[in-house]
Amino acid sequence: MTATGLPPSLLATLPGSAYTDPEVFTAEQQHLFEAMWFCAARLSDLDGPGAYRTVQIGRESVILTRNRAGQLRAFLNICRHRGARICTQDSGAVKRNFQCSYHAWTYDLDGKLIAAPNLTKMPDLDRVEYGLVTVQVKEWLGYLWVCLAAEPPSFAETVQQAVTERLGSLAAIDSYTIEALTVGRRIVYDVRANWKLIVENFMECYHCATIHPELTEVLPEFADGYAAQYYVGHGAAFGQDIQGFTVDGSPGFEPLPGLREDQDRRYYAITVKPQVFINLVPDHIIFHRMFPLAPDRTVVECDWLYTNEVVATGKDVSRSVELFHRVNQQDFDACERTQPAMSSRAYRDGGVLVPSEHHIEAFHQWVQASTGKFVPTSGCAKPED
Repeated sequence: MTATGLPPSLLATLPGSAYTDPEVFTAEQQHLFEAMWFCAARLSDLDGPGAYRTVQIGRESVILTRNRAGQLRAFLNICRHRGARICTQDSGAVKRNFQCSYHAWTYDLDGKLIAAPNLTKMPDLDRVEYGLVTVQVKEWLGYLWVCLAAEPPSFAETVQQAVTERLGSLAAIDSYTIEALTVGRRIVYDVRANWKLIVENFMECYHCATIHPELTEVLPEFADGYAAQYYVGHGAAFGQDIQGFTVDGSPGFEPLPGLREDQDRRYYAITVKPQVFINLVPDHIIFHRMFPLAPDRTVVECDWLYTNEVVATGKDVSRSVELFHRVNQQDFDACERTQPAMSSRAYRDGGVLVPSEHHIEAFHQWVQASTGKFVPTSGCAKPED
């Protein structure tokens, strides 16, 4: 036995309350989702000036839009007058401005207050100061990333560094030209499970032989239990008789332009904390974005990205979509089966990680360090007093 009371081959997990306690989830909203760069939308979702989308990031509703010059903007979805929500729909378009339906305070597409009833009687009101609260934005990989923090962390040292740590270099992802691809299919999953269970599941493949028969047929090494993310720069090889990353191993499409020879017939998976999964295969990309909404509820928006030629000409993408759609369903079903047990006395002190899952310990340590809600003790992790 080690000092933790566990056999040397096992590591302790977080306690069950880490996945159920509302106070823990609030701390994660504050210190993770509202403090880090958060991937909010595909740029093509905002197809012109005035197009908007609202997303939930931590405890805040955020408006994503483009101004009249087509530049990306993001604002807290809160009227500066009495706090009413400005946009009540998930998406839409306005011609020139956003208007609060409560008292008609009106803001232009750059967030400036431009009109309000009896505004002339308030000559001392600074229209910029009382404009919408701005959220910082960044474009990368064809997605809009936002950060609610007053002083965002370095994008290069957080988001892009996650890719470097996984692939060995940032340049390795450039070959896939993700920013130039087109959404061929989008599926939204409403998962009744804690976001950390979904991250942990994506990071390991100990479960692959059990619940992913289609995936292990395409990627035979996954049946051995070691996920691609366990090794820096490693891509799981297609099976010898597999022709494409499809549900039946049939041919897919031509490799993406610029793809390196050593990236062909390989699958790479990347976790970008706190809420993005990127799956790289030769002819398309599967891009997951999580929106944690409650301790036991996470919405996952999954895009299948192809070359514009594939989408514009109406080529059949169903076989490639179906493979990872089944993987998603299998994974999310497993997470939903696990979530109720997080409240059980049997999981009060947590569970264990086997050797092929040991890299998940770093994720647990990161959650602990970032939120300050859990500290390791003798044999397990438990809530702070």
